[in-house]
Amino acid sequence: MDPSFSRASADQNFEFAFNSSNFSDRVLRIEIIPGPAEGKAEGDDCASISDWARQRKRRREDMKKYKDGLAVYNRSHFLDGNLPDTEDIVSYENNDGEAEAMIEESPSGHERSLSNESSWEVDSLLKVKSIYISSAILAAKSPFFYKLFSNGMRESDQRHATLRINESEEAALMELLSFMYSGKLSSLSATALLDVLLAADKFEVASCMRHCSQMLRTLPMTTDSALLFLELPSSVSMASAVQPLTDAAKEFLANKYRDISKFQDEVMNLPLAGIEAILISDDLQVASEDAVYDLVLKWARAQYPKLEDRREILGSRLGRLIRFPFMTCRKLRKVLAGNELDHETAAKAVMDALFFKSETLHRQRALALEDVINRRFVERAYKYRPVKVVEFDQPHPQCIVYLDLNREECANLFPSGRVYSQAFHLGGHGFFLSAHCNMDQQASFHCFGLFLGMQEKGSVSFTVDYEFAARVNLTGEFVSKYKGYYTFTGGKAVGYRNLFAISWTAFMAEDSQYFMNDILHLRAELTIKQPQQLLQR
Repeated sequence: MDPSFSRASADQNFEFAFNSSNFSDRVLRIEIIPGPAEGKAEGDDCASISDWARQRKRRREDMKKYKDGLAVYNRSHFLDGNLPDTEDIVSYENNDGEAEAMIEESPSGHERSLSNESSWEVDSLLKVKSIYISSAILAAKSPFFYKLFSNGMRESDQRHATLRINESEEAALMELLSFMYSGKLSSLSATALLDVLLAADKFEVASCMRHCSQMLRTLPMTTDSALLFLELPSSVSMASAVQPLTDAAKEFLANKYRDISKFQDEVMNLPLAGIEAILISDDLQVASEDAVYDLVLKWARAQYPKLEDRREILGSRLGRLIRFPFMTCRKLRKVLAGNELDHETAAKAVMDALFFKSETLHRQRALALEDVINRRFVERAYKYRPVKVVEFDQPHPQCIVYLDLNREECANLFPSGRVYSQAFHLGGHGFFLSAHCNMDQQASFHCFGLFLGMQEKGSVSFTVDYEFAARVNLTGEFVSKYKGYYTFTGGKAVGYRNLFAISWTAFMAEDSQYFMNDILHLRAELTIKQPQQLLQR
């Protein structure tokens, strides 16, 4: 859209000229197609946004049936029998095909007399409203009217322009025309603003779209209204003038469903636009990205029972919002082996995730900055921190686990908090790391502790050799802090209350040797020794 049509000065108020013969050079003839008898013309009975949405959907369905029924009539039935010759008509149809506009020659003899109030005519099938307009004002505010008034004007005395609209659009169009003169709207209800917004999109009045968007953002947001704003026709929702409104709707839904575990039933019933608004958020509070993947599959299975449809929606819309690089390798194997995603899509997602996991921290941050739209390489507010795991089968089951915590996460542990890692597996058993802020039992000060826990509960018992290490900024190398072995039974944990043997204040100091670019790098090495190796100790 030409920028010249998208800006209007605040002091340009031509309200005095609206529908005034003294300040007008054209007559706009509005032909109104009546809707079916059961339809409502203006939506005045809409008590809520959801009522508006249901009614508008019903109007579209009814109007389609009605238009199909009118197809048998000759065009002349709609123009009082005075249809101009083809070469005398300049037609302009909007993209949605609902608006029809033309320039007509003035009626022979003298022009129809108009009072300052709108003039009415009644046909057997049409209601006609005529008002005085200034072509310069309308053309300055709208590319639609600019084209209407500038194309094909053969005679200087062609003074009548015609629009054809549906009955349900009448009130919104009159508000829109008034706004183009005054910059104001008389009705500020949410349903009326939405109707005017759609009319403004149809007739390309960007300033009115922006005004409606701003007014709607001042009204209390609800789940129904947020979903409605996101499900507006694409020509509306993608317009830059409406982008702040759709952004606000996405933010509302993301904040409401941030702790998604509390709203699982509601989330399962959200439409596609709603689930997308939630998944794009960095602040989604979930256990891990594995849980996000499971949630998306559950939603897709409920909404799209057919595998073919489900694959389509996962591949084209929802798959790009799953942050595969932060899923565990165990879950990525299931993604590759499953059939919910087509094999090519699944293989690419898993390959990209594995490459990301193998990148240096610097490169990972660069990738996160590059993908600003889908944010696939940005960590969410996971309840369990992601880890990197390197596994070995020979000469005995072993894994090396890397856990990174930033300075803010560590600071939030004080005075008695803890943070848990995602689960990782060794020898068929699930483990996790947990970082704590503890009180040192001997010196009675706060300190940083690290623990290794076993997920499973039960009577299973086996011994694990473990070593905790941290990277120091003097050499950039990992330095071992504690070594030991522990015989685990279900649900048990082992660790050190003061991993660095210093106070919390010293650990968190600006010159602390354990933070590199404000990141604490921790490593745990686990080995399951065979029974004969244990006997040699």
